[in-house]
Amino acid sequence: MAQILVVDDSATVRNDVVRFLEQHELTVDTAIDGQDAFNKLAEPNDYRVAFVDINMPILDGLSLIEKVQSELSLPALNVIMLTTEFASNLKERGKAAGVKGWIVKPFNGTKIIDAIKKMIAK
Repeated sequence: MAQILVVDDSATVRNDVVRFLEQHELTVDTAIDGQDAFNKLAEPNDYRVAFVDINMPILDGLSLIEKVQSELSLPALNVIMLTTEFASNLKERGKAAGVKGWIVKPFNGTKIIDAIKKMIAK
């Protein structure tokens, strides 16, 4: 099963992130929006890290994380926001929902690959 879930409505971003992670021998799954991600997270899974965009249709990223926190028990899931948003009120909302990291696009995985591997190893 996949260890990482990449949630973004942009196919280009999803593909770029997946390609990078797979080059580092990580197992990745994708979701096209927050609702798709919630459905995947609600099923039995082995996700340890989720990269989540904020601005998505149907269910935005922060609402997704809040819904996961209130409705699912996933203590091993580490959420990293991957977004163009950087406002402090959004970061505070994310922190309150359990977000572990905040990366402003574009994605530069080389800076965080060691941290990702540590999250998966826990």
